[in-house]
Amino acid sequence: MIHQHLLETALHLATQCLTLTSPNPRVGCVIASADGQVLGQGHTQCAGQAHAEIMALRDAQALGHPVHGATAYVTLEPCAHQGRTGPCCDALIEAGIKNVVAAGTDPDPRVAGEGFARMRAAGLTVEVLPIDHPIAIQARELNLGFFSRMVRKTPWVRMKIAASLDGKTALDNGASQWITSGEARADGHAWRARSCAVLTGIGTVLADNPKLDVRLVPTKRQPGLVVVDSRLQTPLDAALFIADRPLWIWATGQNDAKVLALQAQGATVLLQPDGAGKMDLTAMMRDLAQREINELHVEAGHKLNGSLIRAGLVDEFLVYLAPKMIGQGADMSTFGPLAALSQAVALVFQSVDRIGPDLRIVARVIDRDKF
Repeated sequence: MIHQHLLETALHLATQCLTLTSPNPRVGCVIASADGQVLGQGHTQCAGQAHAEIMALRDAQALGHPVHGATAYVTLEPCAHQGRTGPCCDALIEAGIKNVVAAGTDPDPRVAGEGFARMRAAGLTVEVLPIDHPIAIQARELNLGFFSRMVRKTPWVRMKIAASLDGKTALDNGASQWITSGEARADGHAWRARSCAVLTGIGTVLADNPKLDVRLVPTKRQPGLVVVDSRLQTPLDAALFIADRPLWIWATGQNDAKVLALQAQGATVLLQPDGAGKMDLTAMMRDLAQREINELHVEAGHKLNGSLIRAGLVDEFLVYLAPKMIGQGADMSTFGPLAALSQAVALVFQSVDRIGPDLRIVARVIDRDKF
């Protein structure tokens, strides 16, 4: 018998590690007796630390609850490989767990059903929710970036834009602080915090000298930073150089002296020109996936935004609209012109919410999550 409320508890646990687990998936686990009594529970910790199943087993042990013959409810297939930590499927087997109920299969090729197979071979009963089960859908949604990296070999790309109601991100003179409210800015930092890396362009770096770190919400880890800087113009005293944060600068041309100087500041400089000498953004995305970037959070200017949209690399838009009309100013993005409305990027609204006085719209490119 599946206890629905225990699956919901496991999903809730997974949401609690939204900003914690990168590049690992966000997973929750509840271990319960046959009558539904919770014996132990937990969620995945920072990379290199315990996964959800191990945390739940430890919790049960700390509470003095034996788990032999119990059922483990977990939001993703227990891993079956030796990575930064040992296989969770083996830990469940060794603990004497009798049944496992999972919300979905791990897309990692090193797992991909092997965890289920190993547990079944050891005599455990394993049940996997149908892919259209509401909790299966929510568990996958929580880890879209991880699924994207494993299946498509590219990150899930979310573009954040703060604008006036008439779609302007700055005045004609470049002033943009602050179009949206403090509440919207704090919410934007929460979305930064859940990403593996933030991407911006050299235009934003030179114009605003931003840190692009997480400051307005609590976090135990800072996402990495990616700067698209074709001509290596990043100033050596830029505010973006922050200790203990990965920084990748992508360029198209070699400048040995500047590369060495940037590397001395802690940056990794990478060259990714296309055949025309411009930045190969598609190749950059594939490389970022190899660097274990699940969710890529874009905060850039209209030119780079337009280039990413034009290349078909954006999966989702996170747009904050302030109740202001600016008139002439900087647009959200620059691409086109299109010859017909049928060529427009078709979106579906995932959510529309009030954040302080502003609107927050999450809009997804249609079918980008079908992988």
